[in-house]
Amino acid sequence: QVQLVESGGGLVQAGGSLRLSCAASGRTFSTYGMGWFRQAPGMEREFVAAISRSGIGRNYADSVKGRFTISRDNAKNTLYLQMNSLKPEDTAVYYCATTRNSYLATTYAAYDNWGQGTQVTVSS
Repeated sequence: QVQLVESGGGLVQAGGSLRLSCAASGRTFSTYGMGWFRQAPGMEREFVAAISRSGIGRNYADSVKGRFTISRDNAKNTLYLQMNSLKPEDTAVYYCATTRNSYLATTYAAYDNWGQGTQVTVSS
């Protein structure tokens, strides 16, 4: 089973940027599709972005399209989320997760391994 550890969260002003990282253990990282989700207080966990095993295929939630970029480095077993033009409504705990699906899954149920999350807070 893959172990996932997120990092890079923090407090940033609206309009600022952050880059989240998700470090994966083991030698099978490149065999998984990957995704980022987020969960704000009192809200359900929602899809943010997904990337294929090779890194070529990508998919984004409409709310972050054009502002966030998902990428991966299979040689470093690491997933990234570059977040630009941050808004207060982006405030949430961000989670990375793995999926065995071959398509760019957007639902919570499609993902199996999850990290512990990293807090992102955007002040207005």
